[in-house]
Amino acid sequence: MSPLFWLLLFLAMTGHSTASYCLCKDGESEVALQGALGYACATGADCSAILPNGACYNPNTVKDHCNYAVNSNFHNTGNCNFGGVATITPNPPSNIASTCSYPSN
Repeated sequence: MSPLFWLLLFLAMTGHSTASYCLCKDGESEVALQGALGYACATGADCSAILPNGACYNPNTVKDHCNYAVNSNFHNTGNCNFGGVATITPNPPSNIASTCSYPSN
């Protein structure tokens, strides 16, 4: 068998994977972010963590709440299409509260 086959088999057996997050893009208007946030919460995201006193409420910005909502929706539905407001990235947001957990695939 070819060396490439063995390399791919080795990588599959060692659990090598990359994380994916769906996050709202920088530079989008608050109106666009709020729209994506509302849509994500209405169509598959668990948004309870971004409600007041929730584990991911802080930082309390539309962008941060949008990030959490579209990522939650992405991991529940596979959708990261929010009218061009969000994109898939290998890195979670850098300013997540210590009480907040962002799922990745």
